[in-house]
Amino acid sequence: METRNLRNIAIIAHVDHGKTTLVDAMLKQSGTFRSNQQVVERVMDSNDLERERGITILSKNTSVHWQGTKINIIDTPGHADFGGEVERVLQMVNGVLLIVDSFEGPMPQTRFVLRKALELKLIPIVVINKIDRPDARPTEVVDEVLDLFIELGAEDNQLDFPVVYASARAGIAGLSSDALEDTLEPLFSVILDHIPAPVVDLEAPFQMLVTTLDYDDYVGKIVVGRIVRGTVHQNETITLIKRDESFERAKVGKVMVFEGLKRQDVAEASAGEIVALTGLTSANIGETVACALNPEALPVIEVDEPTLSMNFMVNTSPFAGREGNFVTSRKLRERLWKEIETNVSLRVEETDSADCFKVSGRGELHLSILIENMRREGYELQVSKPEVIYKMIDGVKCEPMEFLICDVQEKSLGAVMELLGKRKAEMANMTSLSETQLRVEFNIPARGLIGFRSEFLSETRGEGMMSHVFLGYEPFKGEIPGRTRGALIAFEEGETTTYGLYAAQERGNLFVDPGLHVYAGMIVGENNREQDIEVNVCKKKHLTNMRTSAADDALRLEKPKEMSLEQSLEFINDDEFVEITPKSVRLRKKFLDHASRVKYAKSLTGK
Repeated sequence: METRNLRNIAIIAHVDHGKTTLVDAMLKQSGTFRSNQQVVERVMDSNDLERERGITILSKNTSVHWQGTKINIIDTPGHADFGGEVERVLQMVNGVLLIVDSFEGPMPQTRFVLRKALELKLIPIVVINKIDRPDARPTEVVDEVLDLFIELGAEDNQLDFPVVYASARAGIAGLSSDALEDTLEPLFSVILDHIPAPVVDLEAPFQMLVTTLDYDDYVGKIVVGRIVRGTVHQNETITLIKRDESFERAKVGKVMVFEGLKRQDVAEASAGEIVALTGLTSANIGETVACALNPEALPVIEVDEPTLSMNFMVNTSPFAGREGNFVTSRKLRERLWKEIETNVSLRVEETDSADCFKVSGRGELHLSILIENMRREGYELQVSKPEVIYKMIDGVKCEPMEFLICDVQEKSLGAVMELLGKRKAEMANMTSLSETQLRVEFNIPARGLIGFRSEFLSETRGEGMMSHVFLGYEPFKGEIPGRTRGALIAFEEGETTTYGLYAAQERGNLFVDPGLHVYAGMIVGENNREQDIEVNVCKKKHLTNMRTSAADDALRLEKPKEMSLEQSLEFINDDEFVEITPKSVRLRKKFLDHASRVKYAKSLTGK
């Protein structure tokens, strides 16, 4: 039967095209909030990192009511590194709202999320957002979206998609770019008319796929998914079908549905509804919750493999244990194993050392978000340089490739092309966005993107925009030059002084301020030349009776370069680590003493 008064949709798009802002407007206009209720912007981005960075990292569930119909909405991440979140939540819906910026048009992640939606036979609605931009080009963008649908092999019913023009920030929409209404009513009407209601069998044995896991301090693990068939009741005994096809009896605690931003307790829930269940402490993503008497498994969720890996290690620097609460390998291991329960795109492997774990993810941002969350939770660790994961395909060494789009000013094109040429990128297409702005598309090895973003922003003076998405595996493209400049290494442990830093800044760019505690082997800057060099940044000026005409002149220090976590990960070489604590991010050499570094360098050259 068809559940006529229910719709399940996901909102998908490239990063920063307005998904979360649109959900804000839908919640407000559907009467979810009281008229006098104070609501923050991007209310769905509840995680601290999401609010700071302005991106969605975890998918979120909510719902609105419109003309007697409940619309379950899933807000999904837009960044390529969190594609695993998108892939699994699409299992819960019958249709998608594809949000596309009215100027930028389809971008790499637009292609990725749309391909996943089309493969699952979901019904799309295209929303051309930010229609009030002065440089909006809605007609051309709709044509580009249609071309993308055709390129991705959309079926006839998917190609016949409705188009809604909107400004999520202003809360307005219309079926024509020239005739916008003052509300989002046209969007709601299109959702009710075009997204099919779930077709379900309420009498069949209960069955649900675990799609998302949450945790609450009071009720423990919370299992989220869409009921495929049947009905589930509070305190009902069920069978949990594990990934290895083994069966486990469990008892459902609470049954909750999503109402606005809250979960509401209900006595029972039926097929087609997205629910949250408590009491299933051993459930994991991709497993099936089924009827106790007649359990049948649903297909396990398959997610694209990781493309980048790095080692997470116990901190071994001289400052180890000073700033973190969790510093042992046991605590590190517990935290990483807990992460893979909910982070389906992540892989964690043991290594030969009990103090080192190999962690693999979908990209630098994917791994750096995990590291940032851990340091905020009080963990202290050190990590190695990110490395791509190679595969042998038909006896040929292959590497992950990325599809890269760069929007640059015409004057910066030459410099960007030169940068990408060194990184084995191949240009696939170039189009003009305006009289001075170009869009250039490349196929580039994933390892060529490590460290590229900071160079790209430098060459384009902060005006360039870049985004990329995983393309597939291709034969190895050859060696790519690494960092061309050496490191400035602290000579001894102590506190940095203005006098010592003033002498060192002639050698290159500093990363540290005066008054900072450093240790021997810690990286305090970037050398102007290729070689590493030791500098004494703790040196003090000796007091003498000798005076010069310039003795009282103030020593002028240039402002040090602040290294974020992502910049630090991009900067380091194979013989360097990033030390992460709740209070600090430090760069260091793998071997802290000079003699060991010389010995290591000789072992590489074979001399």
